Amino acid sequence: MQDPLIIARVNRKALEKMLDHYSLEQLNKIPEGFKNNLIWNIAHVIVTQQLLVYKLSGLPMMVSDQMVDLYKKGTKPERNVTVEEVAEIKELLFTTLDKTEKDLSDDIFKTYNEYTTSAGFVLTSAQNALTFNNYHEGLHLGYAMALRKLL
Repeated sequence: MQDPLIIARVNRKALEKMLDHYSLEQLNKIPEGFKNNLIWNIAHVIVTQQLLVYKLSGLPMMVSDQMVDLYKKGTKPERNVTVEEVAEIKELLFTTLDKTEKDLSDDIFKTYNEYTTSAGFVLTSAQNALTFNNYHEGLHLGYAMALRKLL
């Protein structure tokens, strides 16, 4: 089986390209018929990975509570993000995965609060959550690819 973090890095490289190739205005634009934008989808995958892997393991996350409140499931963009926020999101794309890789190697994931996703997957461990997270990030990558065609 492919290492889930290798797959995550490929997905996030594609998201990083969007950050590099679209203007701040384009990242913030919500096309007609959509409820969110490129930058929301990119930040959402970061927040979701942190919630699924760290929070459900009872461990500290690398994202702030404010970021969670802005990008967790069920939210939508309430305002335009700034250049500084885009830079933070871009950095978190890979620093979160680097830390997860180190934490897996250090075997820090000892407990997990079982969670059933809205798609019906039952997550029972951090490793299990990482595998599901690739499915989730793939969905949002596809959504972002559709959004960018309308910018």
